[in-house]
Amino acid sequence: MIRHCVFIRFRPEVTNAEREAIHAEIAALRDRLPGFLAVHIGVNVSPETGMDKGYGEGFIADFADAAARDAYLDDAEHQKTGAKIVAAAQGGVQGVFVYDLELPD
Repeated sequence: MIRHCVFIRFRPEVTNAEREAIHAEIAALRDRLPGFLAVHIGVNVSPETGMDKGYGEGFIADFADAAARDAYLDDAEHQKTGAKIVAAAQGGVQGVFVYDLELPD
């Protein structure tokens, strides 16, 4: 299984409605793409002040395997939503942190 972690530093002027629309688009991909097992979306609630380095929101998506994750990355709708995330992030791509983990079966 692949756990795809995406953390975002949204620009301050990005509204909650815009953020929620982006989150909804990510969640909608789950129903369309085989092997997209789960997605968890939300704000950072860690009490460790400053440890988030400004990445205050994000999502974690679980995929059956690397092929399912790669199909998600190549998907046209995902790419449109990814472009929205980069446009809404502080500093563009610099405001997005992606980290994938391969989890044992």
